[in-house]
Formats: sequence, C-alpha cells, structure tokens
Amino acid sequence: MAFALSTMQLDSSAFAAGGSIPTQHTGEGKDTSPALSWQGAPEGTKGFALICHDPDAPLVQNGSYGFVHWVLYNLPASTTSLEENSGQGTSGINDMGKPGYGGPMPPEGHGVHHYYFWVLALDKATDLPEGLSLPELLKQIEPHLIGMNRLVGTYQRG
Repeated sequence: MAFALSTMQLDSSAFAAGGSIPTQHTGEGKDTSPALSWQGAPEGTKGFALICHDPDAPLVQNGSYGFVHWVLYNLPASTTSLEENSGQGTSGINDMGKPGYGGPMPPEGHGVHHYYFWVLALDKATDLPEGLSLPELLKQIEPHLIGMNRLVGTYQRG
C-alpha cells in the first residue's frame, strides 16, 4: 500500500491538532516525547511504528524528509498509546544523530514550524534492530503498511 491516510486517529493529551507543542516537549524544555494515543487501526494490524518530522526545516540533512525528530518501531499491535517520555518500542536515529526523541527546536527567527507525528499500522510484527534511520525504516516497513495517520503540532522559538 502506498502512503495514504486511513481512518486511524492519532491524538495527544499534550496538544490539540494544529496547536502549539508545549515547551517541555521541545529542545528548549525537558525534551520529552509527548503522550500519544491512537485508535481505529485497520483489521489485520500486527504492529506499529511512529515517526515525527518537521517538513518546514531546511532540507540539508537528507533532501526529502525535512528534519526527523523521532523514529520508533517494533511496537506490538496491542499498543494503542505511549505515555510521556515513553520507553516503549525500539528507537531509531533522529537527524540530531541520537536515538529516541529529539523535540522541536527550529532556528531562531525561522517562524512557526509544523511537526508531523505519524502512526503507521503494519500487517507484520517487526523485530528490527535499534538505530535505523527513517529511510532505512521505511525500506523495511513500507511493504507492510496497511494504514496511517498524523497529528500535526506547531512550535516557534521564543
């Protein structure tokens, strides 16, 4: 399946769709991942992956994804939420060169950036190694993608 939105819903108790991401979830705060929850996964879902990226960032890192803030995978089908600063799943490498979540921190004077949190439903449970980049993860999971949706938050440095 190509990357097409599905009827899944992704929400956060930290911010509303289109709303501002609280400072505690940014590089200017505690840099903790926000709580997320999802529902409506397609029938046959065996696992999930999560991604957060900023398409408003300059495309200097890899030319096609903006700036990747979070790559998380190997989440079982029974997972429908992540607590704030969750340790669930397997961490990939973000564009800061670190594993796990790296919160919003757009360049000063760069205006409002949009942060896309994606949940991806897969028809196969995964046991992928730690430290995959977003392109490496997508190469592994795209053939198994059966549904996806996003939650977009915004942030602007003060």
